[in-house]
Amino acid sequence: MLPYFPIQQDQYKMTMGTQALNPELIIEVDRAHYQAELALKADLLAEDHDYYVQAPTETLPLQWEVLELILPLMARRYPAYFTLTVTGQCWHWQNKLLEDESTFRLGETETLALSPLDWLGRQVQEDLLLLKEDTTNGMPLVAGHLCFPNDWCLEDKMGQSFLSIHQPVPLFAEQIGRSSQLLLERLKIGRPVWRTNWAFKGSSRLNLTPRFAEEQRQSNQQITATTIGERCFLRMERQTLSRLPHTRGILFTVHTYQAPLMEEVHNPEQVQRMLTILQTTPDAMMRYKNIAGFYEHLIAYLQQQLPVSQVAQRDSKRQERE
Repeated sequence: MLPYFPIQQDQYKMTMGTQALNPELIIEVDRAHYQAELALKADLLAEDHDYYVQAPTETLPLQWEVLELILPLMARRYPAYFTLTVTGQCWHWQNKLLEDESTFRLGETETLALSPLDWLGRQVQEDLLLLKEDTTNGMPLVAGHLCFPNDWCLEDKMGQSFLSIHQPVPLFAEQIGRSSQLLLERLKIGRPVWRTNWAFKGSSRLNLTPRFAEEQRQSNQQITATTIGERCFLRMERQTLSRLPHTRGILFTVHTYQAPLMEEVHNPEQVQRMLTILQTTPDAMMRYKNIAGFYEHLIAYLQQQLPVSQVAQRDSKRQERE
């Protein structure tokens, strides 16, 4: 099961839905999947490194600042998994889950085998994205370690402003574009925020880049009324936004979790929320989320999971409205 239920609204409404976050909780270790997901990252990076990582030299100050922020909080939150020893500028990092350790001097890139962002991205399950403090150009994306995206890739978005990145999202600019931009601009140092995002997918593939669009389309077509419980996945992203204190850039982290739909239908209230959110989502958004192809199967399956009494009550209310 998912550690969070990502649908918090009773009906669809476009909103950022951010909440204050304890700074110690930016990174989250999902112990059951940590090794497998880090191994998958390593395989993807070995296969096509530059497709999944963009870390230009001019962004090194931001990269080092992210590493300086993240490693201590990981060691504090998960001391059984990670150990950090700092002696002056010399840092020694031990990752017990990966049976790996590194020693480097903070800020000296030649002491790390990889760029700081690339090295750090191989220690965490999160995708890591860096936005530059540049309000004139709309807080552009300047670096990223993105192995588990949901239908996008770095090469399509690098250098774009926050609003340009979200331009394909139906109604985003009209409804929450300005407020989202202000959220980034007003984000305070030491006061990160977080939100969840949801999707229904016909595949368990984590690296859903545009390269696999045809595979996704075929997977969606293979979903039937009898297989949707096991072949459809509820996918959620735990997203965080943190202002970096020195460069004033923004770290955007995305931790992706997913589970077969059949594992997420045991709570009637949550099933009802899935139903109402889907039934009130605009068609354009449904197409954008690639749900339209198996929408009817999804609705029917969720309705079947509701207790008979709840279905009767819902039908009664519908008749009263009519």
